[in-house]
Amino acid sequence: MMLSKYLLPTLKEKPAEAKIMSHQLMLRAAMIMQSAAGIYAWMPLGLRVLKKIETIIRDELEKIGFSELLLPILQSALLWKKSGRYYAYEDGKTLLTVKDRHDSELLFSPTAEEAICALFAQTISSYRSLPQKLYQIQWKFRDEVRPRYGVMRGREFLMKDAYSFDLSQELALITYAKMFRAYMAIFNRMGLVPVPVRANTGSIGGDYSHEVHVLAETGESVIFYDKNLLDNLSKNEDCWDLDKLNSFYAVEEEKHDVATCGVPISDLKKQKSIEVGHLFHLGTKYSSAMNVSVRTKEGDNIYPSMGCYGIGISRLVGAIIETNHDEKGIIWPATVAPFDLALVNLRPDDSKACNIVLSLYRELSHNRIDVLCDDTHESIGVKLHNMDLIGLPWQIILGERGINNGYIELKNRKTSEIQKVALNKIVDVCAKECICIKK
Repeated sequence: MMLSKYLLPTLKEKPAEAKIMSHQLMLRAAMIMQSAAGIYAWMPLGLRVLKKIETIIRDELEKIGFSELLLPILQSALLWKKSGRYYAYEDGKTLLTVKDRHDSELLFSPTAEEAICALFAQTISSYRSLPQKLYQIQWKFRDEVRPRYGVMRGREFLMKDAYSFDLSQELALITYAKMFRAYMAIFNRMGLVPVPVRANTGSIGGDYSHEVHVLAETGESVIFYDKNLLDNLSKNEDCWDLDKLNSFYAVEEEKHDVATCGVPISDLKKQKSIEVGHLFHLGTKYSSAMNVSVRTKEGDNIYPSMGCYGIGISRLVGAIIETNHDEKGIIWPATVAPFDLALVNLRPDDSKACNIVLSLYRELSHNRIDVLCDDTHESIGVKLHNMDLIGLPWQIILGERGINNGYIELKNRKTSEIQKVALNKIVDVCAKECICIKK
C-alpha cells in the first residue's frame, strides 16, 4: 500500500479525552475515530489489526473442531424472556431494544446463548449429531452507563463467541479443556502473556468459569495469583492443562479469600489486569430453559451440556497496545501488526530514490511481505515520527547517503537497532526476518 493513497490522518498531540495509552495511541495512529460515546469507526490501519487477530482465532478454533457461523446482531426479545435473562439485563439497562413496524421487540445482541440454542433446536434432535462446536465473530452492543478508555470499555465491540453442546457434563468439560488450551495458544501467538484465573460466572451463569487476563497497570480488573504460576505457564505447552492450572492459586478479585488461599504472602501476587477472554461451563442452564433437547441412543430426551467461550477482539487491540508501546508510539508484535514493514523514502523528489523504492516495494510484495510504502512529500522528521507512532515491526529507510553508497537502513522498531544492508541484499534479509517472526 502506498501511503499517499492510504487514509492515515495521524495526530501529533495527545487527544484530551484519551486517559489511557492505548486510547491515545489508537487515536493518534488513526486506527479509530469516535462516532458517538463508546462507538468507534475502525479506520483502515485499525481494521487490518482486527483481521490479523481474527485469522489467529479462526486458525486455533478450527484445529479443535469448531465451525464458524454468523448469527444476527438483532435478536428477538422473546428468546431472552424465555431464558429469563431479559429482565436481569434490563435491571442494569445494558440491553438496547427497538420495536419494528409490526411492534415486535428486538434487541441488539450483547451475547448469543439464546440465539444459538434456538438455532440448535431447529437443526439438531439426535445424539448422533453431538458434539456440536460452533463460533462466530460478530459485533455486539452493551449500553454501558459510562463508556471509557476507548475500545477497552466501549458500547459497540467485536467479539468471538463460541458455543459447545455435548451429551454429558464429562464430555462438556473435555471440550472446555480443549478450548482452554486453544485460548492459551491464541494469546501466545499474539505476543501476550496470558494469565488464566478462576472467576465468577456473572450474568452468563453456569457453574464453572475461567477468565484470561493480561497484566497491565491501566487494567480495570484485579487478580490474585501464586507467583509460580507464570513460570510454569511459560515453560512449555504441557502446562496449558486445567488440572495443572487448578493446582495453583489464581483468582479474580471477587473470588479471592485471604483466609483460604493457602499461598504464603511472599508468593501471593496482586496485580491490575485486562480481561481478554472468558470461558464458561454452562451445564444445562440454557438448554433446559430454552427446552433444547436431544434423543439418546436409549430413546430418552436429555438436555445437552453446554459451554460458551468469549474473546473481546476489539478490546484485545487495546490490550496489546497497553503492553507493547514506548514514548514514541506502538510496538506491534509481528503476528498482529497491520503491515510487516514500512518502506520510507526520505528523498521523494529524487527520481533515482523513487525508482529504488518502487523496485523494492514490488520485490517485497512478491515475497508475501505486507509493505506500507511512505511515498509522501512530508518532511523527514514527520515521516520518521509517524512510522514510530504506528509501530510496524520493521522500517526500511532510504536516504541520500544510502543512495550514494548503495545501502539502505533496516530499523527494528522494538529495539531501535539500525543495520546497514546492501541494496541487493535487503529483500532477502527482510523476507527472512518477517516470515520467521510471523511463524
